[in-house]
Amino acid sequence: MFSASVIIVCVLVTSQVYALENGLARTPPMGWMTWQRFRCTTDCNIFPNDCISENLIKRTVDALVRDGYRDAGYEYVIIDDCWPEMERSSEGLLVPDKNRFPSGMKALSDYIHARGLKFGIYQDYGTKTCAGYPGIIGYQELDAILFASWGVDYVKLDGCYSEPESMDEGYVSFGQLLNKTGRPMVYSCSWPVYQEEKGIEPNFTLISEHCNLWRNWDDINDSWSSLASIADYFAKNQERIQRFAGPGHWNDPDMLLIGNFGLSLEQSKVQMSLWAILAAPLLMSNDLDTIRPEFKDILLNREILSINQDPLGIQGTRVKVIDNIEIWTRPILPRTDSSHSFAVAYVSLRTDGAPHRIQLNLVDIGLTNLGGYVEMDVFEDTVSPTVKYPETLSSVIVNPTSCVLHKFVAL
Repeated sequence: MFSASVIIVCVLVTSQVYALENGLARTPPMGWMTWQRFRCTTDCNIFPNDCISENLIKRTVDALVRDGYRDAGYEYVIIDDCWPEMERSSEGLLVPDKNRFPSGMKALSDYIHARGLKFGIYQDYGTKTCAGYPGIIGYQELDAILFASWGVDYVKLDGCYSEPESMDEGYVSFGQLLNKTGRPMVYSCSWPVYQEEKGIEPNFTLISEHCNLWRNWDDINDSWSSLASIADYFAKNQERIQRFAGPGHWNDPDMLLIGNFGLSLEQSKVQMSLWAILAAPLLMSNDLDTIRPEFKDILLNREILSINQDPLGIQGTRVKVIDNIEIWTRPILPRTDSSHSFAVAYVSLRTDGAPHRIQLNLVDIGLTNLGGYVEMDVFEDTVSPTVKYPETLSSVIVNPTSCVLHKFVAL
C-alpha cells in the first residue's frame, strides 16, 4: 500500500485539462458489473457464491474467458458499491474489505489483466456511497491516484449523498484528476440522473465533453416494468439527448438484466435489441456460471453486437408506434452514396397473449434508399430472398412483450 505522501509526490505535472480527451470508448463499452445481480451482498458465510468479493470477481473473469464473452468484446470487469472498508486509512486512503478482498485490489487487477480483460471500480461523488461506504468528497486527488496505482481501467462515479447543483463542477474536476494520473480510465458518470431527479436540466454538452458515458435515468431493476420504463424515458427524451451520443461519449440506460430472474426469453430479446439500437453500453450483471444457454446465445449474438458496436456511433430513436408495437431504427454501416443501412427493432408492449401483425412501408420509418435493401432477421438468422424497396409493404409478426430485430443492408 502506498502512503499518502508517496502518492502525492507521484502526481504527474501536466497542463490544465479542459475536456476528457482520453481516446477511450470509441464504441459503447462492453463488460460485466456486480450491482444488479449481486447488489451489496457482503455476508460470505450465508452467501458464499454471491458476496462481493475477490472470489466472485475471479470466477467471473474465468467465465468471461472460458465461455467466449471476452472474445465477443465483453472486456471490462467492474466492481460496483460495497467493496471497501467502512473507514479510510489513517492516511485517508480507501482500503479494500480485508475479509472479502484479502489479496488487495492491485493483485485482483493483475489477475484480470493477465487474462486479457480490464478492471473497473466504483466510487461516489458524495460524502458516502449509496450503500454508506466512504465517498470521494475531500479525497478526490488521493482516490484518482490510488485507482491509477491499482491499474484501474474504468471508474464509475455515482452521486448519492451529494449536492446535484455542484455536479457540473465536481464531475468535471474529478475527470481532470483521472486524466492527470496519466493512466487511461473510462469515466462513467451518474451526473445527469441526480439532476433530473431534482428538476435540474442537465448540461449535456458539458457532460458529453467530460464523461465517456453517463446514466440518464432510474436504476434498472430485474423486471419487465423497469425495462419498459427506461425505454419509455429514452423515447420521450430522444430529441433532447440523442445528439449527444457518439464515439467516446454515450447515453447509458443501465445494466443488462439478461440471464437473471425477472425477464423472460422474449423480454430479454427486447432489452438486447433496444440496447443495440440505442448504442448503449453493454454491461452484463448476471451469474455467468449459472446462466442458461438460451440467454447466453442472446448476449453472444454477433449480429446484435455488431449493431451495438457500429463505428458510426449514431444512437437510434423510436420512429413510430402501431397497435402498441414500437418501431425503433438506427443508421449503421455499410452505407451507399445516398443512404445508411439500418437496424430496425419492432418492440411489442402488448400483453394480450397472442402474436400481432403490423404492416408498413419502409419509407414510413425512414428507409428511403432507392437501390433497396437486403433484409436480415437477426434472431432467426435468415435473409429475405428478395430485395426490399422503400415502397415495399412489409409484414411483421411480433409476440407479446417481445421483439423482432432486422438489419436492412443498403444496396
